[in-house]
Amino acid sequence: MAELETVVDQTVRIAAPPEVVFEYFVDPQKLVSWIGSRADLEASPGGRFWVDMNGTDVAAGQYLEVEPPTRVVFTWGWEKGGQPMAPGSSTVEVTLTPDGAHTVVRLIHRDLPKPFVESHGAGWTEHFATLVALAEQGRLVAG
Repeated sequence: MAELETVVDQTVRIAAPPEVVFEYFVDPQKLVSWIGSRADLEASPGGRFWVDMNGTDVAAGQYLEVEPPTRVVFTWGWEKGGQPMAPGSSTVEVTLTPDGAHTVVRLIHRDLPKPFVESHGAGWTEHFATLVALAEQGRLVAG
């Protein structure tokens, strides 16, 4: 029997250097500019990853790896709302590669239950579109 696809794999190109883009995965105020409405992040291995997406759905997990400005790995699941997927039950790996004045961001979301792959893929696509738009508007800032 073939293995079920349980991975979302997406790549986007963002008009900002990795040092700037990286902060949008580890700084709570910057993260909520493109995903969620409130966040509590402790961006170090074992630290908390918690995002209130919309007042109803809350994603939760923990940071596993934080390597500025090239890589972030955190676990993901739903503490409240969302789909029936326990907090920390899947893993999101983000790599940032410089490309001139831009950054190529690759996100791999692993260990998703098969029924949730499509919806999580659509969610990441929507959120990345917001992040790309912020960069194109010159609204991604360092510091």
